[in-house]
Amino acid sequence: METAILQALAAQRPAIRAAWETLLRLERPSSPLANPDTLVHLLDRSLDEIFKDLALWSPRAHPRSYVPHCPCGLNPWLAYLGAGRQALREALVGAQAATPGLSHAAREEALACLEQVLDHMSRREIESFCALCQSRPAAHAHPAPGGHTHHAHP
Repeated sequence: METAILQALAAQRPAIRAAWETLLRLERPSSPLANPDTLVHLLDRSLDEIFKDLALWSPRAHPRSYVPHCPCGLNPWLAYLGAGRQALREALVGAQAATPGLSHAAREEALACLEQVLDHMSRREIESFCALCQSRPAAHAHPAPGGHTHHAHP
């Protein structure tokens, strides 16, 4: 991401945080862990990580959008990161508008970098939480050493 765009985006950090919190509070919590009063405490840490990654990130040749999959829908990261993505996209448009002389390629690269940084964070957080979730479907069979299958008993 070009330095000028990153600086313009960083200048909007307080507004990004406020928009993220507002959007998060509009969501109906999917579980007690998705309570916005709890999640807002993560905003500054998340923004620190995002801005650090944006400063170092180079867009990948073939970006792939991450589509989160949560079988039970109770993962608190779904709403949290969805609200953050929306707030950051809106701020990026403002940052691009405030940066005169940007080429189309520079605008596209900035969006690609932002999306890839957010996809990376989303994949890590959502999949980590889902791996620990007690609401996830249990496996019916577990392979044992030597290739034999043992069926799980309730």
